[in-house]
Amino acid sequence: MPPTDTRAVAGAAPTALLDRPGDWGPTPTPAGVFHLVPVQVDRDLPRIGRWMNEPAVAAFWELAGPRTVTERHLRRHLAYGAHSVPCLGLLEGTPMSYWEIYRADLDPLARHYPARPHDTGVHLLIGGPAARGRGLGGLLLRAVADLVLDRRPACSRVVAEPDLRNTPSIAAFLHAGFRFCAEVDLPGKRAGLMVRDRHLRDAL
Repeated sequence: MPPTDTRAVAGAAPTALLDRPGDWGPTPTPAGVFHLVPVQVDRDLPRIGRWMNEPAVAAFWELAGPRTVTERHLRRHLAYGAHSVPCLGLLEGTPMSYWEIYRADLDPLARHYPARPHDTGVHLLIGGPAARGRGLGGLLLRAVADLVLDRRPACSRVVAEPDLRNTPSIAAFLHAGFRFCAEVDLPGKRAGLMVRDRHLRDAL
């Protein structure tokens, strides 16, 4: 499960801390045009709550149950002073994934690895069985990592911490050009620290 704690940053909205992901715009991928759209709870909760209750998702996100469980999670990330922006991922205009773009250097994760200022983390959920198993995870992770590095000039690397048991997720990050750097013990899981470096983005 991704870390759910949020560390407040006085006087800062999460979108500003992350250079406004909602303004990053669409980007082409081999699978079609992809667009990150910040979550609106009233609009998106039914869809995201349904995804969280799919067994393949619930095993790692641990947010299955009534929609109020997912709603609390989303509202924590949307709170003023939080350091994470929850987004829907639209492929050719169709919502098919859920993302959390977060400041890893301001996250509890920073206590478990040598964080650098402006390290940016990503969590990904591919929604709906029809969208999984098609190789979309790796394609979209690469696209989003490129967006982060293009739109956040202060960020030198994108990081992630998938559960080591989630081998499809590990494979998707590797396919997206992330390096497996270490195993880390996080609350509730043993994770693989994955890093995509700005200076290696064209080599991997």
